[in-house]
Amino acid sequence: MRNNAQPLPPEVIRVANTVSTNSYIRDLLKKQPLPEGSIVIADFQTAGRGQTGNSWESENGKNLTFSIVIYPETIAANEQFLISQVAALSVKKVLNEYTGHIRVKWPNDIYWNDRKICGMLIENDLAGSSIYCSVCGIGININQKEFVSNAPNPVSLTQITGQEYDLQEVLTRFRHHFYQLYLELLQDKKESIRRQYKNALYRGEGFHPYTDENGTFDAEIKDIEPTGHLILRLIDGETRRYAFKEVAIK
Repeated sequence: MRNNAQPLPPEVIRVANTVSTNSYIRDLLKKQPLPEGSIVIADFQTAGRGQTGNSWESENGKNLTFSIVIYPETIAANEQFLISQVAALSVKKVLNEYTGHIRVKWPNDIYWNDRKICGMLIENDLAGSSIYCSVCGIGININQKEFVSNAPNPVSLTQITGQEYDLQEVLTRFRHHFYQLYLELLQDKKESIRRQYKNALYRGEGFHPYTDENGTFDAEIKDIEPTGHLILRLIDGETRRYAFKEVAIK
């Protein structure tokens, strides 16, 4: 967090539509710094992005699609997965206020039971051995009643509960959780954040089928390294280490 004598309050910038809120906020940052915690929220994204190029379907005006910027300069570059953990836990906490069975699917998708309710894209800019700037792009399915893309398992909050929600209220609650967790991170409560993340994991207990480049196998989650690597333990006791996209849950 930048040590300004008088920190400016976060801005909330609303746009009717944009290619993606991450792209929009990064273009703004090229012109001038935004106060920490500032958010760009869009009614509609024409090309919302997820991890490693995945797209995100969102009906105009029905869901929350936004990006938030922070400057976690005290966090080492090799610990940048903490930013992803803070973002994922913040979404889980806000959705827990409306429904149950919310889990974090490694690395940072949010699931209700076996269906995806939120995706995100975390982009970190490094300065030497630390993080200069993080842009957290988040899409949460709130009021969308039907999905028409070929995404395999989307779900929205309104499909789960049968109710519709005030998007501004959900965003306000998200910001509360995000700022609270981010403050914990700046107070060096890293192990608390990592522990909360591990406790929130989708299929975090027991053996489940996974697939890597060599085929399908059963394994349980043994650990998540500070770098974000997933450590799986097979039934015979063998352990395997995976980076993002190197393994998938069947």
